[in-house]
Amino acid sequence: MSTQEPMIADTGALFQIAEPTGRQATPRAPGRGIGIDLGTTNSLVAVAPHGEAPRALRDASGRALLPSVVSYVGDDVVVGYEAMAAQEEHSCAVISSVKRFMGRGIADVTWPHPYRLVSASGGGELFRVDVGGGRLVTPVEVSAAVLRALRERAEAVMGPVDGAVITVPAYFDDAQRQATRDAGKIAGLKVYRLLAEPTAAALAYGLDRGGRGLFAVYDLGGGTFDVSVLRLHDGVFQVLATGGDSALGGDDLDRALAAYLFTAGGHEGAPSRHQQELLRIAARAAKEALSERESVRVSVAACGIEGFEVRRETFEGLIDGLIERTIRACRATLRDAGVQPRELDGVVLVGGSTRTPLVRAAVARTFGKHPLADIDPDKVVAYGAAIQADVLSGSAREGVTLLDVAPLSLGIETMGGMVEKIIPRNAAIPIAARQVFTNYSEQQTGMQIHVVQGEREMAGECRSLARFELRGIPRLPPSMARVEVSFQLDADALLTVTARELMTGVRQSVEVKPTYGLNDEEIDRMVIESLDHASEDFAARSRAEARVELGRVVLAVRAALAEVGGLPGVLPAAERSAVEMQLTLADEAMAEPQSAADMLTLLRNQLERASEPFARRRMERALRAGMEGKSLHEIEQALAVEEAALDERRGAHSAETIEG
Repeated sequence: MSTQEPMIADTGALFQIAEPTGRQATPRAPGRGIGIDLGTTNSLVAVAPHGEAPRALRDASGRALLPSVVSYVGDDVVVGYEAMAAQEEHSCAVISSVKRFMGRGIADVTWPHPYRLVSASGGGELFRVDVGGGRLVTPVEVSAAVLRALRERAEAVMGPVDGAVITVPAYFDDAQRQATRDAGKIAGLKVYRLLAEPTAAALAYGLDRGGRGLFAVYDLGGGTFDVSVLRLHDGVFQVLATGGDSALGGDDLDRALAAYLFTAGGHEGAPSRHQQELLRIAARAAKEALSERESVRVSVAACGIEGFEVRRETFEGLIDGLIERTIRACRATLRDAGVQPRELDGVVLVGGSTRTPLVRAAVARTFGKHPLADIDPDKVVAYGAAIQADVLSGSAREGVTLLDVAPLSLGIETMGGMVEKIIPRNAAIPIAARQVFTNYSEQQTGMQIHVVQGEREMAGECRSLARFELRGIPRLPPSMARVEVSFQLDADALLTVTARELMTGVRQSVEVKPTYGLNDEEIDRMVIESLDHASEDFAARSRAEARVELGRVVLAVRAALAEVGGLPGVLPAAERSAVEMQLTLADEAMAEPQSAADMLTLLRNQLERASEPFARRRMERALRAGMEGKSLHEIEQALAVEEAALDERRGAHSAETIEG
């Protein structure tokens, strides 16, 4: 049975950043790339071939927007307006707002919905939707149906499509991004890249205006909210910080109004699934009407509501708390970017829900300026995606560089349960970073890599992404082995982790593809709790570091005692007694989980002082044995090598490993 041993990080090459090597590109057809805004409520496809201005592609009826609704009534799969027409009668077999389900586990779905969710065989994390007739579909399949309809629309206009840029919320995690990429593949699309929605909007505005300066993008879509701060300069779009809420959007505004309507209709308890869907449809129509009018009358026969008047101020009172959540995220993102509202050159509105007057007023008040909305907020994201798709297809368009950021820090668990962050939050991507670890004991021949995502100092408070093992580390004295751990985060924020032993070249890598996503508020919780718990996190980290360092000294002293402690003249009885007493005190302190860092450090210092004469005599003995029969030059070279090795080992961190 394997035992776990610690390893130590070589801080000599703590954080080296290099541009990752690009994958071998396949030939692309210039001008045949498309941009897709895969939205919660509506989706659309746009093109900007050969440097032209972007335009949305329309269906045979002249409509640019495609409702993100898929019907599984009967044998055929129907998407869009025709699917919406079947919603009232077949609410369980017609799926809408599927974007909120992407990359999530069944336990994460806590919001009201009319669907029957079924755990996938083999585990309770993945799930399918039971649409009747014995048919089960995954959220990825539903999204793929929407993407396929958009691909077919594009092909009807421009012929074969070479590839696509698909937009995702900036706050989508690895699982949600991977689910979106998989949906694109199922839909028959070559996915050039995934592009953050705020970055796409900035790209559209920047090229349209020849813009330079500092901008905020406020994106309130159907199912998600994002806010980003970007710097635009000479074709370079750099995301300085991003924030938001992956479980807040126009759907929540609709639900707030739907709940009010149900209560106003004289009902108690909870509506049925069928009533939920009818109320949601009526609430969405009322919300859209209230963007232009002061009042609207609503009728939902199945709920006994007939001609009920809803005034704008009533609706605003219902959603005020939700809009305030978006404003708090805006303030936090500005702090992350180190930017004051007065420094911004503009605020861009994205998403259909930004047509709500209360939203526009809150944005203007928070940022101190009237927001930009002269590009249709429903289309601006697709326009940016189309521009980027044209660039990636190889068209002769003026060069554009997108510097997106990682939404959360990425690192590995180290000895003591600490996190060594290798790629920090808001680092520009694509990015590659590496760190070198070394061995703690000469007995270990393997290392377990635990990849985590989050802002807390302890791994238990972060999200686990992947685990894998590296075996074949040679048996070497402590701090002599070298294991390089590399993180590569590509332009889609998808992660590959590689561990390589530098002496033998043995390596192991994993593409981090989690099977389900964070729950509704976990990303926000990670960031907020990293601030709320900063002092206790650092205290816990200090305790863990002190415990690891004390354990390292205890292990080294015990190994030395076992090796030469019994030889005459090396360790007198009185010294041995003092050393063993300090070892006992160290063991007792390490057995207590809440031992203070100061106490552990004090015990380490006392143990080092008690064992110092012994260590000095042991070293002198080893040197005398090593110098026998050698010249002065050979001795000087050996001492130089030993000093260099000692320098490398100073100030190191530790990582969890396994013995092979």
